Amino acid sequence: MYAAWFGVAASAPWLGLPLTCVLLTLCTTWYLSMQHELLHGHPTRLPWLNALLGAAPLGVWLPYGLYRRLHLQHHEAELTHPDTDPEGYFLYAADWHTTGPAMRRIYAFRNTLAGRLLLQPAFSVVAIVTGEMAKLRSGNWLDVPMWLAHLLALASLLAWLQLVCGIPAWLMLAGVAYPALSIAAIRSFHEHRASDSHAARSVINDAGAGWRLLFLNNNYHLVHHDLPSVPWFALGWVYRRRAADYLVRNEGFLVRGYRQWLVNYAWRAVEPVAHPLFGSRADGRASLSRTHG
Repeated sequence: MYAAWFGVAASAPWLGLPLTCVLLTLCTTWYLSMQHELLHGHPTRLPWLNALLGAAPLGVWLPYGLYRRLHLQHHEAELTHPDTDPEGYFLYAADWHTTGPAMRRIYAFRNTLAGRLLLQPAFSVVAIVTGEMAKLRSGNWLDVPMWLAHLLALASLLAWLQLVCGIPAWLMLAGVAYPALSIAAIRSFHEHRASDSHAARSVINDAGAGWRLLFLNNNYHLVHHDLPSVPWFALGWVYRRRAADYLVRNEGFLVRGYRQWLVNYAWRAVEPVAHPLFGSRADGRASLSRTHG
């Protein structure tokens, strides 16, 4: 993974910037998939070693430690819950009704595949920044050392890319790191849906070999949520052994590859922005009480 990323970067003078950006974007997306494996305890069961393996700021936008915390919160949350799921896309119906016309159009466009590609990275970065600033305003400075280490490493990486490889810092941010989040947003486009059944909220995406390798089999998303300790290379095997059972549990939430999303939802919203099960925060709290009570 690292050899591919740094090999491409070092070859930029011979490859040219356009091809370098394309290859680095794919390598960065692959690296984000690797970080996802690391935080779930693969390839080692030593969190400190996995953190060391995933600490390089190749994905740019947030430290590995913060990504780990937020993603594990996603696994522990009631999936798609507007308050507790940090990877959800729904608003409470009450909040949707009070949202202005311009933001309504933006949210609705974000629920198309084109919108997810273009807008979701910006939404993610803004959410990270506002969340971290809110912590500082409340007096919580515990993550500051982690951020300082990340930003120092990122500054060193950007300097090396610009001075040694001839890749401008702005191009790394806008031409590699942002598109990598866009590609990652393809995987997560409709990996969870609103449903009364928890198992029915997670998709099985029967993707092609290239996508499976890029996303390290996270397309078998129900299997991953069911067995997060299973390493990426075994997810397909587990699914194939119990495919009928998984499709019963998730009520047939099956997608025949990412092309199906492109054809059906490139410019059409995959789901409403207002959560169909949670009209207000009172509904959300009641659901959490039932879940944890």
